[in-house]
Amino acid sequence: MSENHAEAHEGEHFHEAHIVSPKVYFVIFMALLVGTALTIGASYVDMGPWNPVIAIAIAVTKATLVVLYFMHIKYSSKLMKLTVGAGVFTFLILVGMCLSDYISRAWGQW
Repeated sequence: MSENHAEAHEGEHFHEAHIVSPKVYFVIFMALLVGTALTIGASYVDMGPWNPVIAIAIAVTKATLVVLYFMHIKYSSKLMKLTVGAGVFTFLILVGMCLSDYISRAWGQW
């Protein structure tokens, strides 16, 4: 019986789960809380056109922490990292296309 089980899984790669200590999760949680506090604090400060830039930078940092640690991408295979990178790249292309349309709308009025 065990020989059949071993033969059935021959050639498959079993990946052991990476165990993250609670201390790491606590540090990441605290970093996310600090990021949230920074976002709230930045919303009360008038930095002119830099307000959305600062808010997006904080949001991207927080999202990166969530993806790396809570979704375990930091400990995943290169293929999984490539998949996440491709998703981010596609997202940036779509945002760039939307912004190019938005920016070019005023050109027709001149």
